[in-house]
Amino acid sequence: MSLTNAPTLETDRLILRSPAKRDAEAMIAFLMDDTRAAGFGGYTNRPDSWRWFALNLGHWHWHGYGYFTIEDKATGKPAGISGIWNPEGWPEPEVGWVVFDGFEGKGIAFEAATRARRWAYDDLGFTTLTSNIVPGNTRSIRLAERMGAVYERTYHNPNMGEDLLYRHPGPEALV
Repeated sequence: MSLTNAPTLETDRLILRSPAKRDAEAMIAFLMDDTRAAGFGGYTNRPDSWRWFALNLGHWHWHGYGYFTIEDKATGKPAGISGIWNPEGWPEPEVGWVVFDGFEGKGIAFEAATRARRWAYDDLGFTTLTSNIVPGNTRSIRLAERMGAVYERTYHNPNMGEDLLYRHPGPEALV
């Protein structure tokens, strides 16, 4: 059962789809992992992690976009999330990504985030996007730079504290 009005997007190896109830456990496990969720704003308890999962559903309904579940075509398992995120307090919409345990180092975040960015530009009409990255999250910084994003400024994120804002190239630069 689909929980949002999210479209289904595909790449060679991935399906980006609406979050479903069956994805909740993988997302909650990620959010409660202190090490893995440190750059994303993890939680210390299951109820708060569950609320974040529900928050993403509400984000879709509020904005018409949000984080897709990244499904690995080969296994059918949720491999992470990626999409466009712009909750209250964010400076502007961002393309974000998270890869779940066991799916790192396979290019999944890059593949999913570039597909989500293309959807935001081509289908939603966005002309600019950012990625907000916690200082020290070198893997996300490298990924943003691989996507062509450049560091623009450091700012105070009301949820994360100090954040680095990386600006992605606009749609005209990606043709």
